[in-house]
Amino acid sequence: MAVQQLHYETLLAHSSDYRGALTLLKSYRPYLELMPSMRRPQDSIVTIPLPSIRVREQIAAPKGPITTVRRVVPLPCDLALLMCDPEWKIKTGVEIFVFIHRPDEDFSELLTRWRQTQVWLNQTYEWLMPSQFEHLLNEGADAPKPLFVAFPETPERIIRGLKGAGLPVVIHTPEFWNDLEGKVQAAQAAATPATDPPFFDEEVALVEPALDPLSGEGDGADECDLNLDSDSPTDSSGGSLDEPV
Repeated sequence: MAVQQLHYETLLAHSSDYRGALTLLKSYRPYLELMPSMRRPQDSIVTIPLPSIRVREQIAAPKGPITTVRRVVPLPCDLALLMCDPEWKIKTGVEIFVFIHRPDEDFSELLTRWRQTQVWLNQTYEWLMPSQFEHLLNEGADAPKPLFVAFPETPERIIRGLKGAGLPVVIHTPEFWNDLEGKVQAAQAAATPATDPPFFDEEVALVEPALDPLSGEGDGADECDLNLDSDSPTDSSGGSLDEPV
């Protein structure tokens, strides 16, 4: 059975968020241990889906000095995970490149994507970072780390070939998205607008004194009228004078 396009797109979209990326790293412990902080994953992982880099190439002219040309190159991986120090707000140098098995992709095509990525990363490059992370040092690292993600429908020869090449591979089972009810609930949750809770000013409730029922103001007026219309007189403490002591 071939890999479905929905499974690929869902995993890519889910892993583009730091929560999904953390779930992906949990399936391969050696990479999970590279996270600077497990308590602050939102500040420790920068996710870049379908990433691009800016490479510097030196071109030797027939006459004259060597010129340096910079150009943007899209990497053939599906996701880049960059580790950052949450305290210092700097990149630690750990870069993980995720390769998700695409529909109708065979072993040689999947492995070629990693080899081509190695070629580009062997040059001097810098990242095209998301806008919220542009302040980080975006120069590349020395040792890129690949992670291959397969599905239960992935042919066994692909998994065997990746392991034979000494490359880490994990199996992702899209159990939730196989459930139609789960997809409907997720769509409804995304379409439902957030509602604000009813307004309640705690300070006013704690600071304002209670209204005096005898003053005839507020909600205590009706209660006061009932007490005054009662046949039994009351003393100042609120007890009935006719009751035996």
